[in-house]
Amino acid sequence: MLHLPEKLLAGYRNFMTGRYATETEHYRSLAREGQTPETMVIACCDSRAAPETIFDSGPGELFVVRNVANLVPPYSPDGEFHSTSAALEFAVQALKVKNIVVMGHGRCGGIRSALDPNSAPLSPGDFIGKWMSLVGPAAEAVSGNTMMTQSERQTALERISIRYSINNLRTFPCVKILEQKGRLSLYGAWFDISTGELWAMDPSTGDFERPAVA
Repeated sequence: MLHLPEKLLAGYRNFMTGRYATETEHYRSLAREGQTPETMVIACCDSRAAPETIFDSGPGELFVVRNVANLVPPYSPDGEFHSTSAALEFAVQALKVKNIVVMGHGRCGGIRSALDPNSAPLSPGDFIGKWMSLVGPAAEAVSGNTMMTQSERQTALERISIRYSINNLRTFPCVKILEQKGRLSLYGAWFDISTGELWAMDPSTGDFERPAVA
């Protein structure tokens, strides 16, 4: 009896005979010395937008946190369970990353649900609905714009949510202090799944532009 799906086992075999075989010493070094990534990426858990793949990163290079719609909640030390906040705290305070990138993507299911006022909860707990309420005011404003098509509203909220998350990052004292001291930089990015295009946010205007890649 298999203890994992066969496709995963086949992938693992390829990993062991391929990447691990050629990078064995690097993996062993990471095991001995620990991780020291300079960049944290907060991305969506969508299977089509993996940061390690998009940025062609090797083991130990990125500290990645993924959740529905790549959202960062505001600082809220209320004694509840906060997965994204805990990961952020570890990345900034323990790993001392120098960069935090909030990366959204096109055709995001979480954003689509936030734009649909008639979407029914997937469970009695409505965890997704509660989570997406973080961008509720923006979703209402975008939904009310009848001059935009549905796809335009979707892209608009995907990018607005990135700016929301960056603003929420600054509500964390450790992030705000380190950014003011020039020891931490915050970035926004948006990935188009269909074309492979990456758009970067201009920190001074909030606009998204395609960086030169050639």
